Amino acid sequence: MKKLFSLSALMAAASALPAMAQDALRIDGLEVIGAPVDGLTGFQPAVTRLAQDIHDLDWLILVIITVITVFVTGLILWVAFRFNAKRNPTPASFTHHTPVEVAWTIGPILVLVLIGAYSLPILFRQQEIPEADVTIKAIGNQWYWSYEYVDDGFGFDSYMIGAPATLSSEEEEAGAVANLLNEPMIKKLEDAGYSRNEWLLATDTAVVVPVGKTIVMQVTGSDVIHAWTIPAFGVKQDAVPGRLAELWFNADREGVYFGQCSELCGQAHAYMPITVKVVSEEAYAEWIGKAKEEYAGIPQAVTVASK
Repeated sequence: MKKLFSLSALMAAASALPAMAQDALRIDGLEVIGAPVDGLTGFQPAVTRLAQDIHDLDWLILVIITVITVFVTGLILWVAFRFNAKRNPTPASFTHHTPVEVAWTIGPILVLVLIGAYSLPILFRQQEIPEADVTIKAIGNQWYWSYEYVDDGFGFDSYMIGAPATLSSEEEEAGAVANLLNEPMIKKLEDAGYSRNEWLLATDTAVVVPVGKTIVMQVTGSDVIHAWTIPAFGVKQDAVPGRLAELWFNADREGVYFGQCSELCGQAHAYMPITVKVVSEEAYAEWIGKAKEEYAGIPQAVTVASK
């Protein structure tokens, strides 16, 4: 089992290669960590316990199915060679073999028990929502997300940079076209602190959360079914109209993370990304103060220095 976990750790390290490839990419001083990378495969780096659990379970099952595949393939080849008609002109006439039948019944049971014993605690950890440090409500709309910071009394809409709602008349006069990557759109991305690499990923307003804190997302939809997901956090939840579902995560690394609506929701489904920035507690407190003033008209507290 220790060797198996060592293999899991090795594979998890390999899956972190996309992050190494993006070390030079920074947005607002934050490293871009959770983003797809052209030409690479595997998981995005795991920055939560939930995501690491999923990676470990995936490699455990990969090892199991690889062993089974190699064993069955070898058995077929051996039987084809050892018991072909040339070597056995007179076929055997037995009807059953009790030890073999017992083995192929008990073997799969043990494999399923192993997978269940490992996967069920992971499932329970995902579904048992802990007490939140920050509660955010995510509402899926055609085709953007709305967010409400439940404990702080403000909210905002989050559109993909380049969506029709994000274009001003001046930008359209300059040649910007909704949902089309051209030079004016690249400039718009760069003005927002992104690059063309974040096209279809970056939003005009990002969800901001503090590092090392438990974040509970309340997920619902306003029209059709959407799905809120961030691969690097290991979370995905359908946003169903009329229902309020929950997910949680606790990111252990500051950075910028991207996700997409993961439920086919209509014509502009491909243009409904999610951007999450994980920042320090100090930066989060500063952002909360500014966000309350900008989105809810709540003035920031002013500290007067005493003489």
